[in-house]
Amino acid sequence: MTIKILLLVVFVGITVLVGVTCRKHSTNVDSFVLGGRSVGPWLTAFAYGTSYFSAVIFIGYAGQFGWRFGLASTWIGIGNALIGSLLAWVVLGSRTRAMAQHYGSSTMPDFFGKRYGSNALKIAAALIVFVFLIPYTASLYNGLSRLFEMAFRVDYTVCIVAMAILTCVYVVAGGYMATAINDFLQGMIMLIGIVAVVLAVLNTNGGLTEAVRSLGEISDKSVATGDFTSILGPDPFNLICVIILTSLGTWGLPQMVGKFYAIKDRQAIRKGTVVSTVFALVVAGGCYFLGGFGRLYAAEVPTNEKGVIYDAIIPTMLQKLPDLLIAVIVVLVLSASMSTLSSLVLTSSSTMTLDLIKGKRQMKEKKQVLIMRVLIVFFVAVSSVIAVLQYKFGFAFIAQLMGLSWGALAGAFLAPFLYGLYWKRTSGASVWVCFGFGTVVMLVNTFAPSLFPAWLRSPINCGAFVMLAGLVIVPIVSLLAPKKVENQVEEAFSALKNAEKD
Repeated sequence: MTIKILLLVVFVGITVLVGVTCRKHSTNVDSFVLGGRSVGPWLTAFAYGTSYFSAVIFIGYAGQFGWRFGLASTWIGIGNALIGSLLAWVVLGSRTRAMAQHYGSSTMPDFFGKRYGSNALKIAAALIVFVFLIPYTASLYNGLSRLFEMAFRVDYTVCIVAMAILTCVYVVAGGYMATAINDFLQGMIMLIGIVAVVLAVLNTNGGLTEAVRSLGEISDKSVATGDFTSILGPDPFNLICVIILTSLGTWGLPQMVGKFYAIKDRQAIRKGTVVSTVFALVVAGGCYFLGGFGRLYAAEVPTNEKGVIYDAIIPTMLQKLPDLLIAVIVVLVLSASMSTLSSLVLTSSSTMTLDLIKGKRQMKEKKQVLIMRVLIVFFVAVSSVIAVLQYKFGFAFIAQLMGLSWGALAGAFLAPFLYGLYWKRTSGASVWVCFGFGTVVMLVNTFAPSLFPAWLRSPINCGAFVMLAGLVIVPIVSLLAPKKVENQVEEAFSALKNAEKD
């Protein structure tokens, strides 16, 4: 216990120190939200990766999908690295940075408003961000708190409050730069920690060969085909849906795309692409590979009337490891959760301030920064309350909360954002249709899943569906609209060409 507490105190101390130190660099909107648009490749790549992977991945997704798909769940991590990181940086990085600078945009809703010449679109996008980032934020607390209960025997509510206060302190104080620097430090912990955990779990099961052999002997009549050591696992269709949601979904998430707004230059994007991809391959690949051995602990995993408690699988796998390693794991998951939480609340507060509250009124920069700091506290408080209620009443697993959030946000934003960067003819009407389709379908799926066919009742599958459907909806509606390209669009694409020549 002494080792656990000592590591935790050191981690908290460094985190707060970074936030206080960065305060002097967060005095205006551009520095508070985007670090002055001069953040280097390593900080940006780690900020991207740590915002991507949190306790939702390590505790929720790795546990649930490792249980369902076995070792084939490793494909999810590979998809996250190749599609969610490598391709995202290659396809979106330079163009997002160039167009955001041309428009002077600090948020994704502001990009939509200026790219499509509609203030109403900006407001609608800001409302979608506000509504659907909250369930994702709430899901972060759940996974972390379960691990803290296992390691420290601390009440769930205490864990939530402690994490909320700590995140508020360094984000409110230092803004984006404090988040980016802490993300780098936390990312290093995640890289070292996940490798150590995977090796330790394999060692307790007799090594890799013995663990795979034992897993291959397990059968479950409730799964479709194959076994838990086969290449595509027992349920290939649902595995592919998870890969699409968690990999392609990053292309439409404002907290992820926002990292490209802040990066320094095109050279930094090239370096960041490599760093981000390697980070994702180690962290995501390691998490899902670890989760694939979850069924070896079937006799110890707690259950309820609905069956296995997925969110308890990973904590069960870890509880018999040495104290020092458990301390490292606690800091690892705390790092992952706080980095993602800080990114989410900074995105939410900046969107609300710059795209909704500020509006067309003139507002001094100091006042804007103050409002954002107040809203950070508000978002953290609201998500904390939801997390407590979610735990006490058990209305959703971590994966389902994240599925709703990612599905609605990426379903609404991915296609309009992607086509908006590459195709002049993309129309405002197509964006409205995609916004409505993505959000409405996900909400109906959440509250009335019986209206959908069996294969679409899962928020994971439904989220993947609305993202892919958006890629078809936007070009069809745009082609049906009158052929018209505004002057401001022509100017933006000219700016893109000039940026690509630099």
